[in-house]
Amino acid sequence: MSDLMVGASGVCILLVLMALRVPIAVALGTVSIGGIVILRGVDPALGMLRTMPYEFGSSWTLSAVPMFLLMGAFAYHSGLTKLLYNAARLWLFRTPGGLALATNFGSAGFAAVSGSSLATTASMGRLAIPEMLRFGYDRGLATGTVAASGTLGALIPPSILFIIYGWFTEQSISQLFLAGVIPGLLTAALFGAMIVIRCKLNPALAPQPEGTVTLRERMESLRAIWPLPLLVIGVLGSIYGGVASPTEAGALGAAMTMVISLLQRRLPFSAFKRAVLEAMRTTASIFFIAIGAIMLTRFLAMAGLSSQLVILVSSLDLNTIWIMLALVGIYLLLGMFLDPLGVMLLTLPVFLPVFNALGLDLIWIGVIVVKLIEVSLLTPPVGMNVYVVKSVVGDKVPLGTIFKGLLWFLACEAVLIALLISFPGLSLWLPSMMR
Repeated sequence: MSDLMVGASGVCILLVLMALRVPIAVALGTVSIGGIVILRGVDPALGMLRTMPYEFGSSWTLSAVPMFLLMGAFAYHSGLTKLLYNAARLWLFRTPGGLALATNFGSAGFAAVSGSSLATTASMGRLAIPEMLRFGYDRGLATGTVAASGTLGALIPPSILFIIYGWFTEQSISQLFLAGVIPGLLTAALFGAMIVIRCKLNPALAPQPEGTVTLRERMESLRAIWPLPLLVIGVLGSIYGGVASPTEAGALGAAMTMVISLLQRRLPFSAFKRAVLEAMRTTASIFFIAIGAIMLTRFLAMAGLSSQLVILVSSLDLNTIWIMLALVGIYLLLGMFLDPLGVMLLTLPVFLPVFNALGLDLIWIGVIVVKLIEVSLLTPPVGMNVYVVKSVVGDKVPLGTIFKGLLWFLACEAVLIALLISFPGLSLWLPSMMR
């Protein structure tokens, strides 16, 4: 069997293992090591297995991942999420769909200190869904809003997916963070406009709450969330002010969140322990998958599959639009069955040589890839954000109702993806201003 056939067979076996629900990290590692044993022998495979986990885990750039995860965990367990949602709820009290709108923009705010879509969804879901259901909101609107707005954690900096993508593609994480700002805010704005228009046209979706909210209550709610802008300025300001690298900024953000929470007496030891353990578990899961993806990259390079794919795509002489449409189709298809990080780390080893050969801007590609991963968090049958919401609501809302409530949000995502592909400046304008 030729090296190329070994590589192609490895990819097919990998897809079969994942279809059988084998954990993606295990599938990636098993196929990669097995393939290298066939191509080069046992000793090279064992040598890579000995050295690669350490080389990956000791990367200075990737140490930003646990720091931003810890920052988000401290923010949630100290109650900052609850205060943020309460402030948004009071200020949007009389707006059509005000609670849903508050959830949408509250999620955008929490994404700025979390970096994780799943964490944003879980945190806001526990707060917002019971509140919306209590006021008689349509169940599809309530759950769909939480699931969709949770994906803002993937784009609005700091983003864990941007950190992983930047490390893998050797792109500036600072530039990727900037590139995600406009698409992330545009997503939040389009979701918000859609919610208001729907609730204005059909008030039964979101009955207006009774009572009034005083200006004093609104101002007090803002005073309670003063740590949030301080954290955003501290983290992003230190990066773009040249004071700290993204890794150092992540550590600064985690430390600031912890100190503020302790000073406010919002972080007892039990909450501190839960936050640290949560960040550790998530980091271990991310690193395990990423190590398997690096091994897959080596295997595909040894088999010559990546170079053959570049030759094939180049021979087709397709323009950029067709390449991007193919990318959209592949990511949406894989996103129906795999977790988001797995989708990215499975595809990048295959597609990155193609992107480089075609001369595509990898910052722009990064925003589109992360946006597509956002959508994959919402699409059936896997839709991880949907299952996070389902775990929050239990039997109160059927799974089909949640997916149905997402249809309007998916329509918005389709518009946004078309805009990002058609107008690369939406992603590249801010990074170009900082170069």
